[in-house]
Amino acid sequence: MMSLNLLNPGGSGASGYGVSGRRCNVRFQHRNRTPVTSVESMEEQQSSSHCVSSQQQEHSISNQRASLHLPEAALNANSTAASSHQHLQFPPRVGGIQATLAEKEDSLSPAVPSLLHLPLCRQTTPVPGLRYRNLGKSGLRVSNVGLGTWVTFSAPISEEVAEDIIVMAFESGINVFDLSDGYCGPRAEVSLGRILRQRRWRRSSYIVITKIYWSYRSEERGLSKKHIVESIRASLDRLQLDYIDVVLIHRADPMCPMEEVVRAMNHVIDHGWIMYWGTSRWSSVEISEAYNNCRQFNCPLPICEQSEYHFLCREKIEISLPEVYNKLGVGLMTWSPLTMGFNVSKGEETFPNFHRMSFKKKFSTVTWPDDDAAGATKENAYVPRMSAEEVQRQNSKLREISLMAERFGCTSSQLAIAWTLKNEHVHSVLVGAISPEQLYEHLQALQIVPKLSAAVMMDLERVLDNKPIRPPMISTLAMR
Repeated sequence: MMSLNLLNPGGSGASGYGVSGRRCNVRFQHRNRTPVTSVESMEEQQSSSHCVSSQQQEHSISNQRASLHLPEAALNANSTAASSHQHLQFPPRVGGIQATLAEKEDSLSPAVPSLLHLPLCRQTTPVPGLRYRNLGKSGLRVSNVGLGTWVTFSAPISEEVAEDIIVMAFESGINVFDLSDGYCGPRAEVSLGRILRQRRWRRSSYIVITKIYWSYRSEERGLSKKHIVESIRASLDRLQLDYIDVVLIHRADPMCPMEEVVRAMNHVIDHGWIMYWGTSRWSSVEISEAYNNCRQFNCPLPICEQSEYHFLCREKIEISLPEVYNKLGVGLMTWSPLTMGFNVSKGEETFPNFHRMSFKKKFSTVTWPDDDAAGATKENAYVPRMSAEEVQRQNSKLREISLMAERFGCTSSQLAIAWTLKNEHVHSVLVGAISPEQLYEHLQALQIVPKLSAAVMMDLERVLDNKPIRPPMISTLAMR
């Protein structure tokens, strides 16, 4: 066997036996020509060193016993535990791994209690069909289905049920939680903040969206800078968060200059209280005006518009706002995809697939304009005044939609949500739930979206018969 010079492999001649090709049984070191320690002798030296170290440790323990006067049984237990890693029996030629394994065990053992203080993270996979996309031109990625807490934190729902709904939404992959103090007072923000603190989810794993509400009948009238700053700071106190992801301004204020609004939003963003801002229930003209003011005064642009969209409310989303999506790059979040199922008056045939209890206060909440709320009757606040012919026509549409949903093997509410998700301009659809079972039912609508082919969409258009038509362009030259 050709021997190799381990200490000087690059040598030549007499000093490099690996190159001369001379056969020998004993390997020598360079110059000193002392025998190289074999693997067996290395193991013997390691075992002897372990014994010496164990004797030294026992000697130190005896000194500690003499100085501290501790019981001998306790010190013997410590000595046995300390030397347990040194007297382990390993197979031959694995002595070098012994110290490494002992060090790994010692390094892992004290880390177990610290795992209890680590933040919890989501361990489950998202629901099939749940997608994430950027909201408008921003880098904020939102799920295509969000949870609207309009009914989750309402009075009839207990705190335990509300927490179960929030947890189920988060574990299903939903990262958007929409709320406002105008829905059910400060309870929504306080409850959601409490749940987020108790669950200790990573702050980067969810998005909190709240609104700045104002009304002519409230004390805080208009969108002044004072009202915007005070509203955001109050929301931060209720949520107990360092910042809010997105703040939406609910309805534009015709009495307040748009410059003051955009400069106020720039002020709160510079202070780190919010990350983005957007609009809710704004017209395309108002959004364009805000966009132009932001460009003029070098202020952050609004990233999204939140508006109502369902089977029976389509004109604004499909006619008025496409210019905002395509030219300005403003994202779209829709809410109330199931409102079309609650406009049935008493005494008519009802459909159990639509949850009337969830939206029974639709026209009595502060989120609706005063003129719309005035149209609701006192004995049935969630039903607007409709003629008998309109009610009959609407019931017939709901009946045909229910039959189409049966052909797909789903409920009418799932078909309504899937139809809303089919719109390519919609970035996220906000759904409400009064129980985890209802939220689970809504999430199953994601699996219906691929089944809505062009032929199915044409059948739905035939049943609805309300596709908005863009008015013809008016030419000033032709009018002359």
